Amino acid sequence: MRLTVHHLIFTATAATPVALAEQSGPAVRGAIANALWDRFCANKAALTCAGCPLYSRCPVAALVAPMRSEDEKGSEQRPRPYVARPPRDGGRRFQPGETIRFGLTLFGQVEAFFPFIIMAVRELERDGIGMKLAELGNRRGRIAIQKIEAHNPLGGIRQTLYPLPGGQVDFPGLPITPTAVRAYAAQLPTDHITLTLHTPMRLIDQDRLVKQIAMRPLIQRLMRRLDDLCRAYGDGPLELDFRGLLAIADQVVTTADHTRWIDVVSVSARQQRRTPVGGLIGSATFSGPLETLRELIVWGSLIHVGRNAVKGDGWYTPEGMAVLP
Repeated sequence: MRLTVHHLIFTATAATPVALAEQSGPAVRGAIANALWDRFCANKAALTCAGCPLYSRCPVAALVAPMRSEDEKGSEQRPRPYVARPPRDGGRRFQPGETIRFGLTLFGQVEAFFPFIIMAVRELERDGIGMKLAELGNRRGRIAIQKIEAHNPLGGIRQTLYPLPGGQVDFPGLPITPTAVRAYAAQLPTDHITLTLHTPMRLIDQDRLVKQIAMRPLIQRLMRRLDDLCRAYGDGPLELDFRGLLAIADQVVTTADHTRWIDVVSVSARQQRRTPVGGLIGSATFSGPLETLRELIVWGSLIHVGRNAVKGDGWYTPEGMAVLP
C-alpha cells in the first residue's frame, strides 16, 4: 500500500466577529470548497464536473467535484481526496484578534494542487466563514490567515509553509506514509485502547445507524474507506483478510463508553439542501485482541471514518496521539 497523507494546519485571526457552530466541519469544508469553485471553475455552465471537457486538468474537479450534486461522485466513483478538520473550540463567537485554527488533510499525490488550496483559503479573508451575522450585514465573519503549516501527528512534527521570506509558499514536506503508520501502530497496546471522537462518527451497520459504539462496525467501515482511498489515490486495493479482521473485531469489547449521540444538520446554500451529519462524540475504551487491528485504527485517525468524512465527521485519535488543530 502506498497511500500518502498530508495534513495542513491553518492558523488565522478573526478580522471581524466570527460565529462557528459547535460542529463546524461542514462550514470549514463548504468555505474552502466554495472558494475553490468560485475562483477556479472555468465552466460554471456545465451541468456536472464529470461532463466538463476540462475535467482532467481542473483543480475543482480533482479536489471537490462535483459541486453541482452532492449525490454524484463522478464516473470513476472516487472518494474525495481530502477531509476537513474543524476548530476544536467551535460553538462560540470569536472576537476580532482571537485565534482560529482549522485543518485540511489531503490524500495521494495532490501536491500539485497545493497552490490552488492556498489561494482558495486566502479567499476566506474576503468571503468569511461560519454563520452569517446581522451586525455584519448578514455576512459571514472574515478572518486573516497568519500561518499555514504541515503537521505529522504521528511524530508531532510541524513545518511552516506560509509565510516564508519574500512571501513565498513552500510545498508540504511531511508526508505521512504507510511505514510511519505501521511504526506508530506497533507502539500501541495490544489488549486495550482508548479512542477520543472529536467530531460526530456516523456509522451504518446493517442499514441502521450505530448509536452505541462498537469495534466491529468501526473496523468494517474503516477497511472499506481505506480500500476506496487506496484504489483511487494509492497503488490499488488493500490486501487484507477482511473477514478475518472482522471476526477479530467481533471479539473486542467496549469496556468504557463515554460517548453520546448528537444531531447536527449541514445546510448547503449552493445546493439548497439539509444533510444530517450528527453522530457519536466523546471517548470509549476497548479491550481484546487488538494487535492486528492497531494499524487500521491509526489509519482511521488520519482519514476519518463513517458518513460525511469529507465534512470533518468521523475524526478520532487514539490516546497519546498529537491532536491539532
